[in-house]
Amino acid sequence: MGVIDWVKSFFGDRDAITLTDSYYELAIDYFFKKLAVETCVDLIANTLVRCEFLTFDKGKEYRGDNYYLLNVSPNQNQNASEFLHSLVNHLIMNNECLVIMQNNSLYVADDYNTVKFAMFENRYENVKVGDFTFSKPFFESEVIHLKLNDSNITNIIDGLYSSYGKLITSAMNIYKRSNAKRVVLKGDFLRPQTDEEQKLINEMFDNQFKAWFEADKAGAVFQLQKGYELDDLSGNGKNGSAAQNSRDIRALADDIFDFVAMAFHVPRGLLKGDLADIEKQTDNFLMFCINPLAELIADEFNRKMYTKEEFLNRTYLKLDTTRIKILDVVDLATACDKFFAIGVNSINDNLRMLGRERIDEAWADTRFVTKNYESVENIENMKGGDG
Repeated sequence: MGVIDWVKSFFGDRDAITLTDSYYELAIDYFFKKLAVETCVDLIANTLVRCEFLTFDKGKEYRGDNYYLLNVSPNQNQNASEFLHSLVNHLIMNNECLVIMQNNSLYVADDYNTVKFAMFENRYENVKVGDFTFSKPFFESEVIHLKLNDSNITNIIDGLYSSYGKLITSAMNIYKRSNAKRVVLKGDFLRPQTDEEQKLINEMFDNQFKAWFEADKAGAVFQLQKGYELDDLSGNGKNGSAAQNSRDIRALADDIFDFVAMAFHVPRGLLKGDLADIEKQTDNFLMFCINPLAELIADEFNRKMYTKEEFLNRTYLKLDTTRIKILDVVDLATACDKFFAIGVNSINDNLRMLGRERIDEAWADTRFVTKNYESVENIENMKGGDG
């Protein structure tokens, strides 16, 4: 209820109160948490999109159906980036994600029921993709099932925010109250009122008070009627409790981002867009968040898309995270030269490090070693005699 409505209530003209304002206040503090979680999910998904699924056949990298499926078009309605965003979103929000393989395509399930067994394959029923629900059940060997943690971390965030969100709402209310217009209207309100006097009073409250309290311009003029006195007790919002400053509300919101970043192992600076120590933050992000997640995804795809014999014969896939960090070509020059000189990289390997297309020639895959290196056995033989 606004100040005008409260004052008008003394004269019998009380407006109905709706739940719109209350709902808005409840939604505001909820969106702080929503923004933090969604930002974190998008950051993780956008980082994984830069990765590449590499497929190998008996130890040699090759591009076949699985490569195209995972890097270009998982299904007829999504490209690889959209698919991976959906996968990460379901995985983080629900702590698990189900991917079904149907007609040589991959689909992220939006809903399903799990029937767990200890000694047999788990069964997934009522699997729903979009608006379509499969009538048949899927068994564990037929799906890609990813589980992030033993307990859903989002439930912990929700429990924490159920209490902490009240602090944000309280701080916002205190801020609004400390900066609100406060007046004392003095007059004889108990005397008999004629229709004419009541009309003038209504005019004063409906028009003049509204302009006074809701003025968007530099100022407002208020014509006080005869017999009334108005004292302005409003503060400037700079004195009093600490929560009167809007920066205090921002500090509470920052705490929410810190809690969410801690839960998902994302450096706080990256989540907030800080550029200080960006390289160290990125390394930390890759080590504790992205690489474990990439291994989780690769392990499950290898377990379901390849047999034990194929994997042991080095036919498998891996999620390459080396391209996530953007490095200057000049910075890579020394590393490329050194890797090539000791036989670690071929020319095609170096081209791949630079993000360029490989050369389809046999010599481009040949490895070379400079004459500066010699084996330990040859050095021993070169000593000879008593050496």
